[in-house]
Order: sequence, then C-alpha cells, then structure tokens
Amino acid sequence: MKKKKDISILGGRVIDPANGIDQLTDLHITGGKILCLGEAPNDFQPDYTIDAKDHIVCPGLIDLCANLREPGAEHKATIASETLAAASGGITTLCCTPDTYPVIDSPAVVGQIRHKARKAGFCRLLPQGALTQAMDGERLSEMAALKAAGCITVTNTYTPLANTLVQRRAMEYASTFDLLTVIRPEDQHLSNHGCVHEGKVADRMGLPGIPEAAETVAVARDLALAETTGAVIHFHALSSASAARTMAWAKREGRQVSADVAIHQLHLTELDIEGFDANFHVRPPLRNDSDRDGLREAVANNVIQAICSDHQPHEADAKSSPFPDTEPGISGLETLLPLTLKLVEQGVLDMSSAIARLTCGPADILGLPLGRLTPKYAADICIFNPHKRWQVASDKLLSAGKNSPFIGWEMPGRVTHTLLKGRLVYSEKG
Repeated sequence: MKKKKDISILGGRVIDPANGIDQLTDLHITGGKILCLGEAPNDFQPDYTIDAKDHIVCPGLIDLCANLREPGAEHKATIASETLAAASGGITTLCCTPDTYPVIDSPAVVGQIRHKARKAGFCRLLPQGALTQAMDGERLSEMAALKAAGCITVTNTYTPLANTLVQRRAMEYASTFDLLTVIRPEDQHLSNHGCVHEGKVADRMGLPGIPEAAETVAVARDLALAETTGAVIHFHALSSASAARTMAWAKREGRQVSADVAIHQLHLTELDIEGFDANFHVRPPLRNDSDRDGLREAVANNVIQAICSDHQPHEADAKSSPFPDTEPGISGLETLLPLTLKLVEQGVLDMSSAIARLTCGPADILGLPLGRLTPKYAADICIFNPHKRWQVASDKLLSAGKNSPFIGWEMPGRVTHTLLKGRLVYSEKG
C-alpha cells in the first residue's frame, strides 16, 4: 500500500465553525488526517504544498440527500458520475437515498453500492437503508442487518407508509438499533397527486396543488410519534415557514429532532414555475415568498441546521412532458456551495454559519466525527475561491443530470481543490 502523502495547505482563510476558527493560517495533513493548523512541527516535510492565498479552506461538505440512480436507473446517472460531480462541488460525504432498483433493503445491495463508490474513489458514500422491505410501506426492513452493512439512517423517501401504526412500529424498531429515522413530511391524502404549491399561481396555471397542510400535518404527527416511541427523527427537505416554526417549538421543548432544507427552497418560489419550465418541478413544491423567507430565518437561527442539495439527476426526456407529467427534482450537487454563498452575499448568513450548515451541522445530525478540522480527524477538505464568479451552463456540469433551473445564473465561489482523507480527488486544473 502506498504511503499517504503529507500535504501543507498554505496561506488560506481557514474556517472551521465547529472549532470556532476563522483565521489566515496554514493547515498540515499527514497519513490522511489533520496534523495541525499554524506552524508545522520541525520534522514535518510535506510531499507537496497547495497555495491557498485568497482562498477559503474549510471541512469537506456533507450532503444529507442525493439520489445517485445506481443501481437500476443508470440511464439517468451513475455512482461514478455523481460522486465526481460532488467532489467538484467540494462535497466529500454523500448520503444516498434507498429508492434504487433493487431497493437498498438488504446488505447485498448496500455492499454493491459501497463497492462502486470505493472503486470510483471521489466521495465517501453513506447509503440510507429502506424503512420497509422493497419500500412497500408495510413490511419493516431488517434494520439491524442494514446497520451492520453500513447504513447510518433509514427512510422510505417519497413512498408513504401504509398507516400511522406502521410509522410507529418503524420508529420503534429503528430506535432499538440506534438508527436515525429520516422523514420526508408529506400527508399523501392531502397532497392528492398535486405537483405545485396550492395557491393563486396554481389556480392561474390550472395545475393541481399541494397544500402547505400536507407538510405541517405530517410534521405534527411524526413529532407526536417520536415522543411516544423515543425515536430520534430527522425531517428532510422542509418547504414551509409553518413547518419551520413547528421545528423551532420542538427544539425549545427539547425534542430529539433535526431538519434540513434543500438549497433551491431558499432561492426559488412558486412564481418561478409560471413559464411551465419543468426544471422547476420539485417535491415538495416551491412555495411562496413568506415560506422562503421563513425557511431562511430558520436556517439563520440554526433551527434548520443543515442545507442539502436534494440532488435528483434526470435524463432530458424526464423533463420534456407537460409540467404535471414530468419527474420532479433538480440536479443540485454542483450548485450547493455557490447557492449557499449567495445567501452570504444577500446577508442571510455570515460565512462561518453558511459553512456550518454544510459541514458540522449535517455531521452532528448523523452523529459522525466529520465536518471539522480537528487534529487526527480525516482530512476531508474543500478549498474554494470566494471571489471567483462563474455562470452555470449545462455542458459544464459534471453530473449526468443537466436538469437545473439555475442554468444561466451567475454564481459566487469556485472550488479549486477537494481532498478526501488527505487524497486529492478534484482540482480545478484536473
């Protein structure tokens, strides 16, 4: 086995929110782990150096939700293509959803996915296990086996459970094995096959709407079930200000609950769908200005402690039908960091808080020793130029999915280097 190279990253603005660090300094790596910040030991001789002057050096980003499509939907994307796209966006750890073909409901599928991720080598991949077998919403999966195989959370993603009793049993079973239950809060009966936010825009466009209550009812129900079962739960992809307020209340009450928000919900609203562009078709739907502002406030106050990409790559045909018939989702890995930096430019977050929502925030939700530059921790590092501006273009995206509503947007911040366990997995110059 080759010796891991010793590296010095020189002269960057090192931001490590978990350790309260924001200063111009050097960072040194040995054996794939953080050695120290500041002056290196006298006997340290790096194999090579990275000049980080005028750049920000921070922990590698952690994305709590990405659908990588493989196995089963390789015509949309592959593990190799999407983990490379993640690395180019400064992401070193990805949680992938279990709605693959076959479903991630057995150790064999977990092993297959982890093997392909290791072979690609661009990113640490954390598979999420299915809450129910084949995601049928009824039969609980073998959660102990899934955890032993490497699943850190369990979820049924978009697939609703048969009833509230199954939801309760699933939470109880997951908590037995100390597994985080990840929930997309949506009442299937209230959503009623809608595709956009229920309101004046939906009425004007003649599109079936999903009321805000579809989310808020589900959040209230699952908070009650979590209190009954003692389960630790995480709400994925909140879309409404009302749900964010409920989260604030739950945290004040000391509930074992966390939440994330997809980055596009912090920038887009229902008004963006008026051109019938299916790239704006997402689930949960884009809601109104007050919802977007309420979500921004919750992120700023750390009520929502993580921002994710909710990455869902699609082939062109998936977005070419009439709006309600298209597949929802955005290809978002490569715009996660720059869209978060836009929030800094707009005064929603300071730089340290923005980086926290992409690093230590999600790491703490998962309970993993990641997202910080602590000595002896894995050297997962993102280096980016905050002054570099660039325009999103479909032919420049490394993801196999070009379905982004941000094509043509000017973005702040360009990743120049990404290191995974001290190994350079992406550099802007190749």
